[in-house]
Amino acid sequence: MNIALWVVAALLTLAFLGAGAMKIGRPKEELAKSGLAWTEDFSAGQVKAIGAVEALGALGLVLPGVTGIAPILVPIAATGLAVAMAGAVLVHVRRKELPQAVPAAVLLVLAAFVAWGRFGPYPL
Repeated sequence: MNIALWVVAALLTLAFLGAGAMKIGRPKEELAKSGLAWTEDFSAGQVKAIGAVEALGALGLVLPGVTGIAPILVPIAATGLAVAMAGAVLVHVRRKELPQAVPAAVLLVLAAFVAWGRFGPYPL
């Protein structure tokens, strides 16, 4: 189970680093044109903040475990990302974008799995 938690955390890290970097590095208008229509409901600063939360959460999934420095941050980061994805699911459902809610729901479940495992029976 420890290996499964590491694999899921690594995959989540890649996904959230990519998503966060995209939101930080691209203008809101460009994001909206590329299919992220939900950005219309948020200011440019809010979109950048969401990207920063995703990127920092991604780092929090692996760096504390790899370095051994404050490993309690791993399940805290996973919980934070799960909460962020719950918000993403709500935004997509409210906007009636059900197909876009599915990836956010999958990321929510995976982040919750890491939080459960690292808070519970398989701590670092």
